[in-house]
Amino acid sequence: MISLLLAAIFFVGIHVLVSGTSLRAAIVAKTGEVVYQTAFSVVSLLGLIWLGFAYAAVEPVELWEPAAWLRPIAHLLTLLSFLFVAIGVATPSPTAVGGEAALREGVTATGIQRITRHPFLWGVALWALAHLLVSATLASLIFFGSLLLLALVGPPSIDAKRERMFGEQWTQFAESTSSVPFLAISQGRNSLELAEIGWWRAALGLVLYAVFLGTHTWLFGASPFGA
Repeated sequence: MISLLLAAIFFVGIHVLVSGTSLRAAIVAKTGEVVYQTAFSVVSLLGLIWLGFAYAAVEPVELWEPAAWLRPIAHLLTLLSFLFVAIGVATPSPTAVGGEAALREGVTATGIQRITRHPFLWGVALWALAHLLVSATLASLIFFGSLLLLALVGPPSIDAKRERMFGEQWTQFAESTSSVPFLAISQGRNSLELAEIGWWRAALGLVLYAVFLGTHTWLFGASPFGA
């Protein structure tokens, strides 16, 4: 359990205290953007692997019995999370790593960005929340809770960095979208255009969801349908 707690602190810490602060700019000034991005990606991957192995090694201690009616809700949230992640990864975005160049073209939000400019992180948040609803162990609270926390603090941190780096170019883009899903659409700052998302991106999310649903027990030793 100590290893899991340390892994969670490390993984969240490097994103909040390094990537999300002025320390990032100081490091980039000395190493360059490419070296920083490469090193940070490697460290993040190692931290995630540590977190995953530490979670798998902990003997589950159930804190309470999750209500049975929460499981269908968890499945719905997981399906939505796969759609957000798959569509987000497959769609070029000014908020993605390496996607900053799009801001120089004066783009406004299209496709999934009409719904949210951070689809990947919202997908992670929904996925983590879904697991927290049906897995009431101390290890789950640490593992999924840390990922949920990081997914929620990530968008404002990314927005702040983009604003500092690109100023008016970022403002123009940000005014046409929102971090919170559907907020810009509900406020009339954008409209929902499902055709722009791309049917193949949505299909990819559905296929990945079906694959993970079918292999979940084999991969992780726990049935997504309960005992």
